[in-house]
Amino acid sequence: MIARLIVKQIQSYLFLGKAIVMIGPRQVGKTTIIKEIVNLYSKEHLFLDADDALVREMFSSAELSKLKQIVGGNKIVVIDEAQRIPDIGLIAKLIVDNIKDVQLILSGSSAFELTQQTGESLTGRKFTFNLWPISWKELEINLGYLKSQQELEKRLVFGFYPDIIMQEEIKERLLLELTDSYLFKDVLAYGNIRKPEILNKLLQAIAYQVGSEVNYNELSALLKIDSKTVSFYIDLLEKAFVIFPVGSFSRNLRNEIKKSKKLYFYDNGIRNALIGNLKPLELRNDVGILWENFLMSERLKYNTYEGKRAQMFFWRTKQQQEIDLVEEIGTDLSAFEFKWKQPNTIRFSKTFTGTYGVQPMLVHKGNFREFLEV
Repeated sequence: MIARLIVKQIQSYLFLGKAIVMIGPRQVGKTTIIKEIVNLYSKEHLFLDADDALVREMFSSAELSKLKQIVGGNKIVVIDEAQRIPDIGLIAKLIVDNIKDVQLILSGSSAFELTQQTGESLTGRKFTFNLWPISWKELEINLGYLKSQQELEKRLVFGFYPDIIMQEEIKERLLLELTDSYLFKDVLAYGNIRKPEILNKLLQAIAYQVGSEVNYNELSALLKIDSKTVSFYIDLLEKAFVIFPVGSFSRNLRNEIKKSKKLYFYDNGIRNALIGNLKPLELRNDVGILWENFLMSERLKYNTYEGKRAQMFFWRTKQQQEIDLVEEIGTDLSAFEFKWKQPNTIRFSKTFTGTYGVQPMLVHKGNFREFLEV
C-alpha cells in the first residue's frame, strides 16, 4: 500500500468536536485511508457502508435515541458513501451536537450530493479533506527518487490511481475498467443522464482540447446539443472530480481575455483511456498536452495537501501572448510556463512581466520537482 500524506493531517483533527468529511473521486483510496486511521487510533469503531441497503434502512429516521443505539460504545463512527443516506446532514448534526465523545467520519465520491447535504447542517461542525489520486510527492516518498524518475513517462500515460500503480501487469485493463465502470456512475445517476454516449463524446472532445480555451458553442455544434446542456454536463463532471476548470487571469489590460476557461483532467490516465490512446510517450504526438495536464493536476494536489489557498489561472491576450499558469495567493503572484524539454532559449511575454512585475518560472522535466517542492 502506498502511504498517503493526508493520513497524518486527518489524525491531527480527530476528536476536536467536529465531523471529518472526506471527498474525492471513486477508487482513489478513501476507504482504505479511513480504515488505516481508525485501526491506528481506536479498536472501538463502527464502519458502515451506505451502499448497503440495510445500512440506509438503519438511518431511515433521524431520532437521537436511535442514533445513540447505533453508535453504542464506539469511539469512532465511519459512514462510507454517506451521500446515499437521506438527511445525512441532519443525522450528522445530531451526532456531532449530542454524542460528544464520538468522532464521526463521513466519506463520499459524490461531491455535489455530500457537500450539498452536509453543507448547511454541518456549518461550523466539520473539517473537509479532499483526496486525489496518488501525488508525485507520495510516489517519490514510497518508491524513492530514482525509481520515481524512471516511472515519469509511464505515469504521464497511465496516471496515478492507486490500483494502476500497484498492479503493473494489468494496468491497461484496470484503467479501462475504471473509466467504463466507475467514472460516470455518480454523474449519470445525479444528472439523470439517459444518453451516456453524449457524455463520453463530450469528454473525448475535452480531452483533445486540454490546454486550450473551452468554447461551449463549438462543443454544442459538435455534439448536436444546446450550449446549456454542454454547460450542465461540464458542471457535473467538475463536481464528480473528473475534470477541473482554470479561469483566465485579468487585472489591468484591456486586451486580456477575461471570461474564458480551460479544463484539465484530475488524472492523465483517465484522459488517455477516454481517447483510447495508451501508447508510450515516444509514439505520441500529444506529449505537450500530457505534460501540461500532469503539472496542473499535480500543482492542485500540492496546494491542497499543503493547505495553500492558491487560485489558479492562465493568462492570455487577444494577440495570443500567454502564460500557462498564474497563481494568486492573497496579493502575491507567481507564474509558470510548461515545456517537456528545456529549450535553448525562452522568451516570456514582456507585456505580462512589465504589467505584473513577475518573472515566470520555466517548468520542464529536468526541474519539475522544484515546481512541486518535492
